[in-house]
Amino acid sequence: MRFSILASGSTGNSIYIENDTGAYLVDAGFTAKRIEAQLAKIGRSMKNVNAIFVTHEHSDHIKGVGVLARKHGIPVYANEKTWQAMDNLVGDVALDQKHHFDMETVKSFGSLSVESFAVSHDAVDPMFYVFHEADRKLAIITDTGYVSDRMKGIIRSADSFVFESNHDVGMLQMGRYPWNVKRRILSDVGHVSNEDAAVAMSDVISQKETQIYLSHLSRDNNMKDLARMSVEQTLQTCGITVGEFVHLHDTDAENPTGLITV
Repeated sequence: MRFSILASGSTGNSIYIENDTGAYLVDAGFTAKRIEAQLAKIGRSMKNVNAIFVTHEHSDHIKGVGVLARKHGIPVYANEKTWQAMDNLVGDVALDQKHHFDMETVKSFGSLSVESFAVSHDAVDPMFYVFHEADRKLAIITDTGYVSDRMKGIIRSADSFVFESNHDVGMLQMGRYPWNVKRRILSDVGHVSNEDAAVAMSDVISQKETQIYLSHLSRDNNMKDLARMSVEQTLQTCGITVGEFVHLHDTDAENPTGLITV
């Protein structure tokens, strides 16, 4: 199993995942043209993509879904409430391309198993995904105000994590956002901070080689170096030394990662 984070941040999010029998997108949160350009940078194209899995209806996750579905005839998977919320936002998608992926279920796509799980975010019914192939596990969790014990149980012991590290609390509190927006981000249905993300990581990391990709960083209330430093320090406080078997990686709002083997 291989993946690339095509872009991650406040302005748009999309992840490409492939194995030997298929390829998939998790979200398409920027224009179809840009997604195609990002795929080209990693030597892939939409011709490779067999399905799009949607996490929730916010525009930074669905902006290109409708155009990609229509242009390439790709099936789109989302839960029922998310479909209802995004129907008018993505435009017409052919009925035979609309597929339901219920919360807390597992679907098989060849040798790849995809598991959905609920998160806590101010969308109608947000959920994220864990990808399993053989004994390898990739967990994707962003856009959640906190990480519950149930979420931890589902993502625990992944070999690779795409993990939200959205904001630095001090930067957010001192920043330019109006108070109602700050309150929303800090709430249980907002986004996790660098430190809260690291505390959750400490509960789900196993004693094996683990790659963690810090994702969905706020453009205004975080920085890559700060996120990495804060997560590393908090993990250290929790008894986990970065660099021994846990490795932290940046993601970018503009450029994709290379193809990463899980």
